[in-house]
Amino acid sequence: MAPLPEHGNTYTAWWQELWRCHAHIITPLRQRGLGCDIEFGLSAYIVRASLPDDSYLIIGPPQEPPSERLPGDPEGWIVTRQSDDDYELFEVLYDSSPSTAPGDPERAEARHGGSAAQVIEAIDQRLAQLGLLTAPPSSTERTRICVAPQPKAPAPRADAADGAVGYVYGDAILALTDRLNGAASHAEAAVLLHQILDPINGLLERLGEFFEAAGEKAKEAEQDDGFDLSYDLADAASEIRNLGEVLHVAEDRMRVLTDQLPRPDLGSSGPAPLPPALPPAPPQRAR
Repeated sequence: MAPLPEHGNTYTAWWQELWRCHAHIITPLRQRGLGCDIEFGLSAYIVRASLPDDSYLIIGPPQEPPSERLPGDPEGWIVTRQSDDDYELFEVLYDSSPSTAPGDPERAEARHGGSAAQVIEAIDQRLAQLGLLTAPPSSTERTRICVAPQPKAPAPRADAADGAVGYVYGDAILALTDRLNGAASHAEAAVLLHQILDPINGLLERLGEFFEAAGEKAKEAEQDDGFDLSYDLADAASEIRNLGEVLHVAEDRMRVLTDQLPRPDLGSSGPAPLPPALPPAPPQRAR
């Protein structure tokens, strides 16, 4: 994991809040060994990621026209590679921002909107081609994920009526919850949390994508109520991702907890003696 940046803003409340809002972009990049920082672009905050060849990535929302969305939750992401030593280097790696000019065709990436997963995948692919991906995700993330077997979708319940809709995915999460309740250590519990909170492949990210897809499906009706529903579903996707950002360090915090020592076997010593009775309260003086 790349270290935190060192400057005067690192420990200020406003900068830490911006860092939290962009954690779903920053954390995967730091896991790949790329140092990151938060800067202000033309009209919105951006993530700057340093690359081994002294070039850098700029990852942020559209700057012109200014975005009205909150930091870290844009309508689309634009990723460029630039260099202060080579002003001719300007490469667009990814652009999921919606088209603003009338008549311009929609970019294929625009369907992903503000999803961070596709941003990281595009960065991985391009940096691998350039030989700049010094810490590939396959050597770290995959190992962490494979520590805990993926929960299997449970078989349909025996008491379900023929033809009845089964809650297969809800039951799969219930099975994961049962494993968490039976975890033998906090380290094992942290591995299960990773299944939910991983910013690329975790459950919360997948739920965000699900609600985004549901919103796009609602738009296909081309009705006012369909558009209203799509906005509500997009808000739900944003709230789910915000939850992941708030809890992005929960896995590490769980892992460092110390497991309680096993209770001593009392054997035949009998129950522990009761604490001594409290002394009677002194009589109150009459006023």
